[in-house]
Amino acid sequence: MRLNDIAIFDYGAGNLYSLKCSLERNGATKVSVIKSLKNIHKHDGLILPGVGNFDPAIRSIQPYRSDFNNLLEKNFPILGICLGMEMLFNNSEEGKLEGLKILNGRVIMLPIKKVKIPHMGWNNLEIIEKACKILHGLKDGCWVYFVHSYHVVSKDKKVIVANSQYGGTIPVVVEKNNLFGTQFHPEKSGINGAKIIKNFLTICGGKY
Repeated sequence: MRLNDIAIFDYGAGNLYSLKCSLERNGATKVSVIKSLKNIHKHDGLILPGVGNFDPAIRSIQPYRSDFNNLLEKNFPILGICLGMEMLFNNSEEGKLEGLKILNGRVIMLPIKKVKIPHMGWNNLEIIEKACKILHGLKDGCWVYFVHSYHVVSKDKKVIVANSQYGGTIPVVVEKNNLFGTQFHPEKSGINGAKIIKNFLTICGGKY
């Protein structure tokens, strides 16, 4: 299957240029920034980007909740980055609204008494599921770039495929079927991030 079009859902809260450029640089033939999921079936994959705040982002996607659920039922490739990953869980300390409740867990603030917030910088991955698709080809201990103040606490340990250390052990990559999430920003993570983007594009192309 030829990869044609990756959609980035725009919450209206930030510049998506670096993510769009990373997708194009790593093999996407077309990248569309969208504000509705009504015609999402025309695309090959969906990214929930890591810009914005929890409640406004949830409000932006809630009108298309049935479309989003249809994507999950069809095993459509979806990648949530930072905030986009956090939205997949039940709720967040950053906001008052419920999350998408696709994954069972919550989002809490990083331990302010232990570490500097926001966390901005490079940390290494502790890969705990070697057979995961989104991290295929990456070595345990590889470095990726973070910009965040919150992290997920998952009640389903099976979806966690990598952790990192920042004031304790935090889950930073989740995977369930063709649903993926990274707490860090692949588009800012050099060659390791490029590999993750390429893996996602391969999944979108039906080759995994």
